[in-house]
Amino acid sequence: MLRWDPSRGEVDAAGLEGFDAVIHLAGENVGSGRWTAARKAAIRDSRVNGTRLLCDALARLARPPKTLVCASAIGVYGDRGEDLLTEESLPGTGYLAGVCREWEAASAAAARKGIRVVPLRIGVVLSPKGGALSRMLPLFRAGLGGVIGSGRQYVSWVALEEIPPILLHALRCADLSGPVNAVAPVPVTNRELTEVMGKVLSRPTPLPVPAFALRLAVGREMADALLLASARVLPRRLEETGYRFRFPELAGVLRHLLATPGV
Repeated sequence: MLRWDPSRGEVDAAGLEGFDAVIHLAGENVGSGRWTAARKAAIRDSRVNGTRLLCDALARLARPPKTLVCASAIGVYGDRGEDLLTEESLPGTGYLAGVCREWEAASAAAARKGIRVVPLRIGVVLSPKGGALSRMLPLFRAGLGGVIGSGRQYVSWVALEEIPPILLHALRCADLSGPVNAVAPVPVTNRELTEVMGKVLSRPTPLPVPAFALRLAVGREMADALLLASARVLPRRLEETGYRFRFPELAGVLRHLLATPGV
């Protein structure tokens, strides 16, 4: 086991010598607590400082890995309404977009060393065992789910079970370099997500959650960035390099994850 402690600036560089590839996915959970100044600093530092520490160590190796696949997020695009976003789209504004820009820039030392760096801009990961879906399920199963805010904001999602195959594709595909959107090919609006959840669970979805209530509950900045922002992101680089999605559409993945019959 290799020692790696970003908080202390410690990494077992010698232990990394000779590896073919490195996958780096570490980072504080952005949705696990209210965004105080300390919480925001922890979110930023866990991503930026940890990535920089690792990449600086890789750059000093005599036999560095050929490939580094590291996590980023679609938060880099900010709140973009109905715009179709690909890897060629410019970054957005706001706290999360700024964190993601720094996060990706922190791998510069590895790229300068000649390592093929692939930052995966991961969307909203769907799993009943954690994240957004696990928090939604109790309300929806009780028949208390509903549209969030206007419901027009786009949710660019990806099944948790899709992440390992995407990682393998990024490792194996020498044509992939630079940012890659790790999202399913059909983003949906929050209203569409709500309707599909209700159908899959055979429950009504009568209770909308107004934007002001969310802002009171978790704070304006966090609500606007995580729940009310719209990012309609497409996985262009994955599709161009031949990746075939296991879970391309929402109803199918929810039926699979929740083990319910067809809509």
